[in-house]
Amino acid sequence: MKIKSIKLYAIHLPLKEPFIVSYHTYHHMPSIIVKIETDEGITGYGEGVADEHVTGETWEGTYHILKNTIGPALLGKNPLEIERIHEQMNQMIYGAPTAKAAIDIACYDIMGKKFGVPVYQFVGGRYHEEFPITHVLSIAEPEKMAAEAELMVKQGYRSFKMKVGTKVQEDVARIKAVRERVGWDILIRVDVNQGWRNSATTLAALEKLQGLAIDWLEQPLSADDIEGMVEVKAKASIPLMIDEGLKGTREMREIIQKRAADKVNIKLMKCGGIYPAVKLAHQAELAGIECQVGSMVESSIGSAAGFHVAFSKKNITSVELTGPLKFAKDVGNLTYDVPFIRLTEKMGLGIDINEETLEELTIYQDSVE
Repeated sequence: MKIKSIKLYAIHLPLKEPFIVSYHTYHHMPSIIVKIETDEGITGYGEGVADEHVTGETWEGTYHILKNTIGPALLGKNPLEIERIHEQMNQMIYGAPTAKAAIDIACYDIMGKKFGVPVYQFVGGRYHEEFPITHVLSIAEPEKMAAEAELMVKQGYRSFKMKVGTKVQEDVARIKAVRERVGWDILIRVDVNQGWRNSATTLAALEKLQGLAIDWLEQPLSADDIEGMVEVKAKASIPLMIDEGLKGTREMREIIQKRAADKVNIKLMKCGGIYPAVKLAHQAELAGIECQVGSMVESSIGSAAGFHVAFSKKNITSVELTGPLKFAKDVGNLTYDVPFIRLTEKMGLGIDINEETLEELTIYQDSVE
């Protein structure tokens, strides 16, 4: 089998509501959809959602790399040879994990369709039957976040990820408001997205959060401050998760060696796709660290890819892949059984692509042939 052509679609995924985190407000999510066509007539879809605040990549830059660097070099290559594909991409360009993830996901979709099985069968087989969905609360006033949380509890949600990362006093007020509104049986995870910056500020915040039964605290410090995370972990009673501070195997090795976190958040866009994500999960398992598979708020394509990794690994114990639930329009049909996600037995990524919607959301497109 050989790659015959690679079609690129630069799209804007419309959000139902603005998505607000510590470093940016998103009114839509810019995404790159990759469509790989083979000489056997099998088509695979991939996705790359870049974030300059996390991976150092932009939407425009990712498109350019796929069109002018990675895409042309992969023509004629076998998409089933995923180790070789990654080695070739790594030789072509350093970094650029989002562009590589888009190719990787499309190749796995092709694999599944070639052999008539779901993608998870290639990365360990199915281990989990279902995952509870965590609803993500973007930054807002305490009352608004509490009201949204109350509404979601009525819809069946049992866990929340709260986005914070502004002033500590304001963040603590938000967390207290949600806890008071939803009661004590609901899990609350707090994601700071690097907003508290340093260990001193984080430890001051943790003092104020005592007694609020926080499930875990995610990336309170700047991404590269592993030593600061070590200090916080040594003094904190709340479990710590590293997200932006984990991109690939090098960072995972340092996290393990220094015991800098209790949990890690693996994202396909940060590490380069399904194949590298599985490697990270194996590294973490050897060190006894639990993992989450998270999201850059991707469409059904990227979200499905993340779920296939998560469902195949015992030490992946939570997921945060809710992009499709936030979009007014999506290019695929990944189905959620709120408040759970249960994958089907469909081959490949297990989703259908609406070509009409894809064209409608496309800002510009190209074909590499």
